[in-house]
Amino acid sequence: MSRARSKARRGALQALYQWQLSGGADSLASIETQFLAERELRDADTDYFHELLSEVGRRHAEFDQRIAPLLDRPLAQLDPVEHAILWLGCYELESRWDIPFRVVISEALELTKQFGGDNAHRYVNAILDRLARDLRAAERALPG
Repeated sequence: MSRARSKARRGALQALYQWQLSGGADSLASIETQFLAERELRDADTDYFHELLSEVGRRHAEFDQRIAPLLDRPLAQLDPVEHAILWLGCYELESRWDIPFRVVISEALELTKQFGGDNAHRYVNAILDRLARDLRAAERALPG
């Protein structure tokens, strides 16, 4: 996957984290504007950054319903970084069939290793792997 998309995911993770910490008081649109003006999104795919924020913002409750049964704790106890990464992964697995599921998971794990707690990448990997089993069963069955 392109570095520009990876940078867009990283920016989206940071924006979603900020949105969660504000309790939704800050709109994602205003956070997006702030990130585009102030943050290090140089060389990022800003169209993809916008898509991620728009879609996760619109569909986060739907993604929570899909993620919650896979967790070993209440959704409210999920770390905000892990939560945002799971939203992004859920969106990409469900809606971006042009991105192979292995790439979705790999990108999520890199973000988790960079921003998440110790061993959080194992937790995120387990959840996204279970989501991929459901959402990408046909792709997972392919050799390679």
